[in-house]
Amino acid sequence: MRSFSCTRPSPRRDGYHCRIELGGPISTETRINERIRVPEVRLVGPNSEQVGIVRVEDALRLAYEADLDLVEVAPDARPPVCKIMDYGKFKYEAAQKQRESRRNQQMTVIKEQKLRPKIDDHDYETKKGHVVRFLEAGSKVKVTIMFRGREQSRPELGYRLLQRLGNDVADYGFVETSAKQDGRNMTMVLAPHKGAKTRQKAQESRERSGGPKNAPDES
Repeated sequence: MRSFSCTRPSPRRDGYHCRIELGGPISTETRINERIRVPEVRLVGPNSEQVGIVRVEDALRLAYEADLDLVEVAPDARPPVCKIMDYGKFKYEAAQKQRESRRNQQMTVIKEQKLRPKIDDHDYETKKGHVVRFLEAGSKVKVTIMFRGREQSRPELGYRLLQRLGNDVADYGFVETSAKQDGRNMTMVLAPHKGAKTRQKAQESRERSGGPKNAPDES
């Protein structure tokens, strides 16, 4: 807690003698009901209607009559803005939104697949299968073409190979970053179509339950 005390002017010295004692961190918790200690507030009603500037006593009375809480929603405003609401419900919904926000902010996994510009058909199909699996799992894929020796003078080979791969996996993802030269390598980034991970989970669920592998997803 922080305490603040002042003494009256001393006959020997001008001004007040004030002392601030710091006994802990300043609370940043939302103030509600009797903890709101200001003379006036700008009041917002329970249906978001603008009531106007009222005495805090009147705002508390209106909140109690509605069987709700008076919540300070903008403490830095002058006067502070308070809203009449169900504070318990407000805290629950805020926690739900925070959890959803954290889920949406999870880092996207980026896989990498390396190819040679003169890759044979069998190896190409194998590498393509890896890329498809990554995209179906909801991961982005960085495809790298590695040039060696004289291959560096034929960048069009890598470009055509990346174009071919992008077209072959178009049902599973799209080219997010087009082919570009990166030193001795050429790179391209593929991203999964929206909902790819959800479709994969549905497919796995159908397989576990013994249903047809290629059954359409239910929307």
